[in-house]
Amino acid sequence: MARMRFGAFLAPHHPIGEHPMLVFRSDLDLAAHLDRLGFDEFWCGEHHSSGWEMIASPEMFLAAAGERTHRIRLGTGVVSLPYHHPFNVAQRMVQLDWMTGGRAIFGSGPGALASDAHTFGIDPMVLRDRQDEALGVILRLFRGERVTYEGDWFTLRNAKLQLLPQQEEMECAVASQVSPSGMTLSGKHGVGIISLGSMSTEGLLSLPTQWGFAEDAAKASGKSIDRKNWRVLMTWHIAETREQARDEAAKGLMRWHNEYTVGTLMRPGMTAYKSPEEAVEQYAWAEGTSAVIGTPDDLVAGIKKLIDLSGGFGTVIGFAHDWANRQNTQKSWDMVARYVVPEINRYCEGLHTSRQYVIDHREAFERAGAAVLSKIMANEKAAAAFEVTQAMNAPIPTPSAPDFRRKA
Repeated sequence: MARMRFGAFLAPHHPIGEHPMLVFRSDLDLAAHLDRLGFDEFWCGEHHSSGWEMIASPEMFLAAAGERTHRIRLGTGVVSLPYHHPFNVAQRMVQLDWMTGGRAIFGSGPGALASDAHTFGIDPMVLRDRQDEALGVILRLFRGERVTYEGDWFTLRNAKLQLLPQQEEMECAVASQVSPSGMTLSGKHGVGIISLGSMSTEGLLSLPTQWGFAEDAAKASGKSIDRKNWRVLMTWHIAETREQARDEAAKGLMRWHNEYTVGTLMRPGMTAYKSPEEAVEQYAWAEGTSAVIGTPDDLVAGIKKLIDLSGGFGTVIGFAHDWANRQNTQKSWDMVARYVVPEINRYCEGLHTSRQYVIDHREAFERAGAAVLSKIMANEKAAAAFEVTQAMNAPIPTPSAPDFRRKA
């Protein structure tokens, strides 16, 4: 089995009230922390409304993150293509790739918030078609083509990028929610997928059939796709015990759900939780959810369950949130890196095997001790010293316990 990559997705979702400058800096600190822990990818999104999501330009944010990190790959999760001229998007991504030393991943989507589309005066019914149209042009530009294109909402005249990506081929991915459109777009253009809908019951239940849409579209367009380029979103908070994890995350989870999902987005069918305890039980431990609030072992089991459900994917992406305080949040990511990643990828398997081999073949190593002892005993002074040491370390004899069953 191929090794699983691990990443983080910062939408971001931050409660309103904290100093925006300090929030940005905390998010950059998280990127640096994940880089030190060895995570593979860090993604951030683009939003223009809702209050809770205030990164308007993922490229600008990731450029700053690039200066604070060394190896982690940086993905736009995602650029909402209908809001931008495709040539500008292509140029910004190429610049980001060079500024980060070839670590950029181009993630695109149609735009997740209806309020964002309203801000730009765009009919939500055209968003997905516009993403498809723009993505096709951007991929041509990345390949170095000179493009002339006349569309309903943008025009290109002999357009060619002055600078191509530093990477030989920039990795690209499209967002997928519940509908087949994202997976179909992936297959049509032969790019990766990041499934963001798996946090919802509907999105999770649709995973088993999602890959089929991508395969069908790839076959129809003559493209190739690979499950290793499929990223699936999970959400978690990890601590030493389940009780501790619940105590740390419960209030923040309740606030996020009640104030953002229900109070701001007003998603149909969603109701507010009445208590932090109800929030944990309903969100993290009910059937039909990919959320884990518990121990590293709980998360290992959750990831394996998701792999089985989906049929396999290449990267598990953790949703970054403010359920716990910053100290406990960083510790949660730390525990994932220290215990979950090596268990999923079997990094310590050889160490366990080596230890067990020594235990099981103890008789084969007894001769080494005998060889040392023979050299000691061959030297008169060393032998005398050894005998003294043995006498000093000998156990003190104790009288036998009386047998009360015997009569005097």
